[in-house]
Amino acid sequence: MLFSTLIFLIAFLPIVLFGYYVLLRKWRPAQNVFLLFASLVFYAWGEPKFVFVMIGSILFNWLMGLLVDRRREKKTAKLWIALDVAGNLGLLFVFKYLMFTLGNINTLFGLSLPVPTITLPIGISFFTFQAMSYVLDVYRGDGQVQKNPLYVGLYISLFPQLIAGPIVRYQTVADEIMNRKETWDDFTDGVHRFLVGFLKKVLLANTMALVADGVFDSKEPVCAAASWLGLIAYTLQIYYDFSGYSDMGIGLGRMFGFHFLENFDYPYISTSITEFWRRWHISLGTWFRDYVYIPLGGSRVKKPRLVFNLFVVWLLTGIWHGANWTFLVWGLMYFVLLTVEKLTGADKKLQGKGWLPVKYIYTMAFVCLGWLVFRADSITAAWAYLRNMLGMGTSVLDDSFWYYFDNYVVFLIAAAVLAVPLAPWLRKKIDALPKAPRTVCNAVYTVGLLSLFLVGISYIVKGSYNPFIYFNF
Repeated sequence: MLFSTLIFLIAFLPIVLFGYYVLLRKWRPAQNVFLLFASLVFYAWGEPKFVFVMIGSILFNWLMGLLVDRRREKKTAKLWIALDVAGNLGLLFVFKYLMFTLGNINTLFGLSLPVPTITLPIGISFFTFQAMSYVLDVYRGDGQVQKNPLYVGLYISLFPQLIAGPIVRYQTVADEIMNRKETWDDFTDGVHRFLVGFLKKVLLANTMALVADGVFDSKEPVCAAASWLGLIAYTLQIYYDFSGYSDMGIGLGRMFGFHFLENFDYPYISTSITEFWRRWHISLGTWFRDYVYIPLGGSRVKKPRLVFNLFVVWLLTGIWHGANWTFLVWGLMYFVLLTVEKLTGADKKLQGKGWLPVKYIYTMAFVCLGWLVFRADSITAAWAYLRNMLGMGTSVLDDSFWYYFDNYVVFLIAAAVLAVPLAPWLRKKIDALPKAPRTVCNAVYTVGLLSLFLVGISYIVKGSYNPFIYFNF
């Protein structure tokens, strides 16, 4: 089930809110069981059979958590941790990488091993990482073990963040499972955050997808200008698609008393690759930092070891995103860039306002190049697209560019402007106004937001493009 569908907006969410706040008010255990049941229904809506995969993951990690907690002070605890990691990664491998691995073995060695057709469960990378987070946090003492498997199930399957994040660390919500406090301020903030994410997805990401898909998937030759426009559109699409989902997830969590950490912080204003990855998909970056990079030694090691640590993290980051050589190349590109930045300290050395445009252009050039590889179906397709951008073997400008430009220029400009922290700046200015004009501005904003929400609903009714990119991961 998608957040940006009528079935979710007019049926699922109202029913869950009614049951949670009216029927089960002030009865926390029943509320938790109800949320768990609702989350399983939410996940099973599209592919019912895969809900059993997630339930199996929940029970496995619940059992591992109990075993690790009982033996935390003994050497055998590490064996249980190793078994838990192997079990979770094994699940990921079978569903996400087995077909890719067997296919490449056949190609490389001229074999004809049978390659089964395996459908990927939606969001398996997200809920698997959360499941591992639970056991690892129990081992570290960062969260209390849950003896009741229903509460482990609630943490892993909670529908606001289940399918595409943010990846919620167990220690973040461990106490809130039983002791959260819902407030009116949290609820209204959550509604506002959900509406903002909804508009990001439906009005901006979906519209940018029309341009990006039209150019990237074109069967006809595409001119250089249209290729640039298509890549810019995809760069904006993936940001609004993923950050929009995260906003909706954070908002929904807030409506039920859960406080998830932020997942995006205006990444397209970054002036280094290091800064970009502090602002983009923050929950994934911190997960790899805390569970892989720091245990390997982090940055407080000699340079060869530092390079190795970065290599492992970014190899795994690329693999996490999908079973395709494009994701490996994408991850290793960031490994090289981040290694250079850390070893040279260029970001810290090149200070001063004069360097900012240079650093920004450098950062966004590689970010866009990364998204080109990320979006392409293969390395060959990525190279062909790059050749088009450089005008090699194609025209510089033709009617295809003007078609997309004329029809979508307003959305492109809006998406580019809103990708910078204009909204927080305006909010500070409004909050600093005297009471009367501040009230007027807030009223205008509320009316505008609700009006745009109705426009977004009309887009959904028309049945325009709507899937989330990160459901594939």
